[in-house]
Amino acid sequence: MLRGDVGLELGQRVARALRVALDVDITAGEALIRPSNRDGADYQCNVAMSLAKKVGRTPREVASLIVEHLDAGDAIETPEIAGPGFINLRLRREWLEAEAAKLLSDDRLGVPETEEPRRIAIDYSSPNVAKEMHVGHLRSTIIGDAFCRLLTFAGHEVIPHNHLGDWGTPFGMLIEHLTDEGHGADHEISDLNAFYQQARQKFDNEPGFADRARRRVVLLQGGDEATLALWHELVGESQRHFNQVYELLGIGLTAGDNYGESFYNPYLADTITELQQKGLIETSDGALCVFPPGFTNREGDRLPLIVRKSDGGYGYATTDFATVRYWVRERKVDDLIYVVGTPQAQHFQMIFATSKQAGWLDDAHTAVHTGFGTILGADGKTIRTRAGGTIKLIDLLTEAVENSYQVMPESSDVEGAEKDALARTLGLGAVKYADLSNDREKDYVFTWEKMLAKTGDTSVYIQYANARILSIIRKVGREAPQDAPLVLREQAERDLALKLLQLPTAIQAAIDELAPHKLTTYLFETATALSTFYNHCPVLTAETQELQDSRLHLLTLTSRVLTLGLSLLGIGAPERL
Repeated sequence: MLRGDVGLELGQRVARALRVALDVDITAGEALIRPSNRDGADYQCNVAMSLAKKVGRTPREVASLIVEHLDAGDAIETPEIAGPGFINLRLRREWLEAEAAKLLSDDRLGVPETEEPRRIAIDYSSPNVAKEMHVGHLRSTIIGDAFCRLLTFAGHEVIPHNHLGDWGTPFGMLIEHLTDEGHGADHEISDLNAFYQQARQKFDNEPGFADRARRRVVLLQGGDEATLALWHELVGESQRHFNQVYELLGIGLTAGDNYGESFYNPYLADTITELQQKGLIETSDGALCVFPPGFTNREGDRLPLIVRKSDGGYGYATTDFATVRYWVRERKVDDLIYVVGTPQAQHFQMIFATSKQAGWLDDAHTAVHTGFGTILGADGKTIRTRAGGTIKLIDLLTEAVENSYQVMPESSDVEGAEKDALARTLGLGAVKYADLSNDREKDYVFTWEKMLAKTGDTSVYIQYANARILSIIRKVGREAPQDAPLVLREQAERDLALKLLQLPTAIQAAIDELAPHKLTTYLFETATALSTFYNHCPVLTAETQELQDSRLHLLTLTSRVLTLGLSLLGIGAPERL
């Protein structure tokens, strides 16, 4: 048994019963064990429904054979067959107590490390140089960070990389504008967006400036040292702005994780040569293109990806091909994960299809695009400022911190620097949780009132639950002895212990489906189970010390589960509020 994973344990036993009863081989996952609260059941086994036709029996006959050959008397009470062939399973109290007690000495709370670690590169955040990060970068940054945390905890080697937009024609005008602004005068660019807009206005309205900008592009692409020095200064200024956001959000990306378009530039020609050698490139209207099979427009015409334009310039696809080729060939990664908005879905499908044709991707080397929806305002449209402009991400995060002071208890004795730190933890946790608790593929509405609510499915609710636990333990004035037995006499105690044992399943579901909301849902359910436990099972006034010790164990385990779960989402768990 993988520690603490009750569903997997039951699945393994059902699989063994099927081998004996029907000579059918299935995995523990294929046993279709699901949590259940119907008819007093803790779990339900649904495999009889899916196997019936295959083995030529009715679902109830298959279910009866499973029950007859199920060797699980130590773990479950007598199974019951319900409906057309569902099997209801209720855990024995003694077994549940023993399994929950094992978590007390387990640093990983029952969550196993993978037996097959992979080397995984994750592309996320990806802002543009010389432009400040805006609200549109929030989802990629938060989701990508959660993937890194989850996969690293599972035991995989994770390499984050930030695919910066830092190359191309616009940098001619930006570098010229930087020169005009007094390069070397020890100045900082306080507003990157205004700086970009000023450069664009000069480019559009001043012919002399436009000519200089075009010459500067040639110098940049030719490797002119003075121009490259200015370009590096521009990248450094941008990184300073990015770092403000990453530091505030608690995101681990650094300048060392930058792999901008400029990085891949030296690889583009060789990438095209290899595609040509493999017969994948065709010339269309003077441009070099690939036509991955299966992609057509409404008229049935093949859809191209341009790898070199008719004027000799490279397209986005060229850089994306070079990226796949570099990470698989040079960095020896097994898997590539791209955290990029859903509108780019077809583009990545075409990139991956061609990469398979080129041999860069195969059964041992995979790539997946994890798309995400849009953040909407209360009006149901893409969130914007009141004036209709794009919201700077740093402004949004600052507002989150400011608003979080309002949800602190009036009776709190937290003051000064600790209060400010608490505000950051609450406010930024609320922003992250609101994003991650939604199905990432769907749009969601951004409202402070909802995300900072003390009740409901919010990080604040979960953080309050954890702080309440620690407050109770402080009031008791001691921790339970490690060897004190864990007893589950009340239904609320039992329900909470069962929920704690489901942490491995929740984390694995979040990883398997690259769906952080699977974990947030579990954390909310755990906090809800804790609330019921708190209301029905007093700790301070427990009838006996044995009962108090047991309930202290449950509180301690719950705090550890909530704290770990939140940390895997990049969210802090304050010890007091």
